[in-house]
Amino acid sequence: MPGLGETTATNLVAGLPELGEVSDKIASALIGAAPYDDDSGKRRGHRQIKGGRRWVRNAIYMPCVGAARLNNPVLMAFYDRLIARGKKPKAALVACMRKLIVILNTMLARRPKWDPSRYALR
Repeated sequence: MPGLGETTATNLVAGLPELGEVSDKIASALIGAAPYDDDSGKRRGHRQIKGGRRWVRNAIYMPCVGAARLNNPVLMAFYDRLIARGKKPKAALVACMRKLIVILNTMLARRPKWDPSRYALR
């Protein structure tokens, strides 16, 4: 996948051995990129990410910055779309991290080669 180097791949394999065997929601929760709500009754609280394996999230953050801004056309389009909709840059980047983990989880489960048209926005 464009934007991910050997070190990042090694960190993901070491930090998330479950990748490819769990659901997309669980995979994103394992790195702490899944949004959790703070709702109670009629009150709608602030959504935030929390939990997960912090060192894996830290290891994937900077490669995701490069992939979302420079190297990966799928993540670049996704990031630009979120920014155009008014999301803050850091929130858009965390959404890209979640999308990246979901794509990698699917790729490890099905074993296809990288094809940007398969994951393009529709």
